[in-house]
Amino acid sequence: RLLSGSVNKMLFWEREEGRMAGDTDREPTRKLFGTDGIRGKANAYPMTADAVLRLARAAGHVFRTGEHRHTVVIGKDTRLSGYMFESALRAGFTSMGIHCLEVGVIPTPAVAFLTRALRADAGVMISASHNAFQDNGLKFFGPNGMKLPDATELRIEEVFFSGQMDKHSPTPPELGRATRIDPDGRYIEFCKVGFPRHLRLNGLRVVVDCANGASYKVAPAVLWELGAEVVAIGSEPDGTNINADCGSLHPRRIQDKVRDVRADIGLALDGDADRLVVCDEKGTILDGDHLLAMAAANLKRHDQLRGGGVVATVMSNLGLERFLHEQGLTLVRTQVGDRYVLEHMLAHGFNLGGEQSGHMIFLDHNTTGDGVVSALKVLELMVDSQRPLSELASGLRLVPQLLKNLPIRPGSDPLTDPRVLEAIAQAERDLGSSGRLLVRKSGTEPKVRIMVEGDSEERIEAIAQGLGDLIADLSTRE
Repeated sequence: RLLSGSVNKMLFWEREEGRMAGDTDREPTRKLFGTDGIRGKANAYPMTADAVLRLARAAGHVFRTGEHRHTVVIGKDTRLSGYMFESALRAGFTSMGIHCLEVGVIPTPAVAFLTRALRADAGVMISASHNAFQDNGLKFFGPNGMKLPDATELRIEEVFFSGQMDKHSPTPPELGRATRIDPDGRYIEFCKVGFPRHLRLNGLRVVVDCANGASYKVAPAVLWELGAEVVAIGSEPDGTNINADCGSLHPRRIQDKVRDVRADIGLALDGDADRLVVCDEKGTILDGDHLLAMAAANLKRHDQLRGGGVVATVMSNLGLERFLHEQGLTLVRTQVGDRYVLEHMLAHGFNLGGEQSGHMIFLDHNTTGDGVVSALKVLELMVDSQRPLSELASGLRLVPQLLKNLPIRPGSDPLTDPRVLEAIAQAERDLGSSGRLLVRKSGTEPKVRIMVEGDSEERIEAIAQGLGDLIADLSTRE
């Protein structure tokens, strides 16, 4: 949804409920779900044990669609609070007559895969993704391994707040059971299946930063089984160090390690391993836009790219759009959130999409962003071409882009202030057709995110600073 008529000059507002400010045809306001499930500080509403238990009961009520024995897959990352929420989900689901398959610490995309593979009715991942350990959250998947549509999330909220599930409690013989299984081998093999059997990673030295998170066991194992020499860092979780100065938000660690050990590539995953940031053999960082560019060109070369291009979000760099245009491909932009990327891919026949942040969706291989699968796609390209990563990524020329994340008071909305609206309008006029402006409220944190890009670095710095100062000043006064 764009407020500007130009593709290269956009102002996009994403409210906490995932819609644009000023939208006259609005869905009911969300009270629990954001753009990527439910997220908040552990042991504070809504991420409390009793709220999560009731949420599991509400979800269980919605998931019951027949007389068969219903099953839900429950996974988690390495946060200390995961134990509490795992128990709460188990209690809530079993109290609604739903069996629980607890798979322990495993990446979010593994839960999506296992939900399909085990023919479960739903899957739940306990994770706050790239957030610090103090936060936690829940990501829900349907039986197809895809994140729940908006309508289902709103239905769960309706049941949660109305208490409808309390009127339909099963009898004692109908209560669910909980079973713990070890799915690591299944997921490792699932990742390897997408890697061509005639290729090996022999001779490659690979640094992988697991962010002390959900992939700390499986990611190094996948790479080792395919023949790589693996240098693993961020692989000693203690419950509180997930994403702490490591992983995809802190790629300096892989840059330093790649240079230290003279590795061929560095891979940085986030806490639940659904996103990937890469650095080449020289230590140069490559984000999701680089990965999309390389993957699109490679799939086109092998006549495997569907949809005539790539689906990304409004955050993707203008340079990616120009690169794809030179390849005869299109870039379709959606609002921020990999769920919206996936929805467009499914609706319009694309098989490649992703976000600048590193969520990559190879729809021929998985139904959600998968950092390990994405890493294997990059490694496959390196091995198949016999070229270093720095050469493979050299075709993309990014334009200067500046990002600002401004903390705001929870529940406040400075983007409705007339002074902010006028400042944004003026900034857009200053950019003209040579840049893009994106101002939005985060759907997962109490922050306003500003993105400005254009060919003039000096101009975008001035625009970002001016908008940031104004919003910060207004937030302080509230």
